[in-house]
Amino acid sequence: MPKLKSNRAASKRFRKTGTGKFKRNRALKSHILTKKNRKRKRKLRKSTIASHADLKRLRRMVHQ
Repeated sequence: MPKLKSNRAASKRFRKTGTGKFKRNRALKSHILTKKNRKRKRKLRKSTIASHADLKRLRRMVHQ
């Protein structure tokens, strides 16, 4: 059986942590930033952990 290809889009967006969880960047930080306040934009800079519900799907897409 051939090797499975990983989803390149998912590989660029998610990184696997040491404990097996997936780290992701927050959305809503690319445009229309003038109406968003400083505090909100600062919080959007930080990365977060992907949802537990998406874990199985992420593992399948990102073969790490």
